Amino acid sequence: MTNSEPGLRPFRIDIPQSQLDDLKTRLAGTRWPQELPGVGWSRGVPVGYLREVADYWRTGYDWRAHETALNRYPQHLTTIDGQNLHFLHVPSPEPDATPLILLHGWPGSVVDFLDVIGPLSDPGSHGGDPADAFHLVIPSLPGFGFSTPLAGPGMNAARIAAILNELMSRLGYDRYGVHGYDWGAWIGPKVGEQDPRRVIGVHLTAMVTLPAGTDGEIDSLDAADQRRWQGMQSYNDGYLQCNAKRPQTVGYALTDSPAGQLAWIVEKFKEHTDPPEGLPEDSIDRDRILTDVSIYWLTGTAASAAQIYYEEFTATPPGSGGRSTVPTGVLVSAQDLAIRPWAERDHHIVHWTELGKGGHFLAMEAPALLVDDIRTFFRKLR
Repeated sequence: MTNSEPGLRPFRIDIPQSQLDDLKTRLAGTRWPQELPGVGWSRGVPVGYLREVADYWRTGYDWRAHETALNRYPQHLTTIDGQNLHFLHVPSPEPDATPLILLHGWPGSVVDFLDVIGPLSDPGSHGGDPADAFHLVIPSLPGFGFSTPLAGPGMNAARIAAILNELMSRLGYDRYGVHGYDWGAWIGPKVGEQDPRRVIGVHLTAMVTLPAGTDGEIDSLDAADQRRWQGMQSYNDGYLQCNAKRPQTVGYALTDSPAGQLAWIVEKFKEHTDPPEGLPEDSIDRDRILTDVSIYWLTGTAASAAQIYYEEFTATPPGSGGRSTVPTGVLVSAQDLAIRPWAERDHHIVHWTELGKGGHFLAMEAPALLVDDIRTFFRKLR
């Protein structure tokens, strides 16, 4: 394993000051819509709340401080299958550590994993057992963040998985694990399916399981899974439909208006953090949320990051593919819609934890609980 393999180019984030000045100018000149009185969050993000967060983004949030924090970790660019790929590579001080890919989702980024990098890569310095250490590879998914431009149509989960397996080869890793949430939980199993000889296990959170259309598959669910199925049916998928069917059209407004990009993302943090009735910053530090939003804004990736929805839900209908044979572990938060019988239908489940709390963004909401479950799962496979 080395950071100097051919095709790997060192990278540091260095946003031009002109872009930061432009962001502040645009925020100051935002045209705010009217809203109906008394509707709260029921029809979208309230104007008063968003104006307050946007004002903080303009006058209080310090991008340079968070850029510096990100640049403390080694970063690289490489090109695989025509796709530029950005990734953090954090080798553990433990030479026998297990290589592990961490995969984010939408509307996330590599920023989501900042609180787990230290405990996972250097457990001995964070009150853990050095035997649980991981060499970490944290890519920006194609079309997200600094993994741009998108190489073209067809960048679906299977193609991304092939790119990630090639990345691990370039880094010299012969055996490795995968953790993913959201889109990472959709892509992660495909990483294992494509190379089960090298992938020792796949750990997932924010996993979504879908019915196959067979007789009795819903009636046979227990009470907890019935509630999850009802939650899936009542889920507000308006953003998903827009991303999946007209990702380019959505991208114009989000790429032109930082307030629009902020609203589009902060709504997801509101809906998918625990407790859902709280504000997003009750669960995740506001600066961390704004760093995620800033990466989408500063890289202009609203449209390209949405393309995976089109690829998976329009170009390639969900549910295609066979059953994975790679050992798979699932950590289920209070906000997750993972239904175990359907997960076992599609994956080789060997580990299942019902957390009973936490939301969609566990790496930021409950990093210690996520780290503990990842360690427990891979301890069984070493």
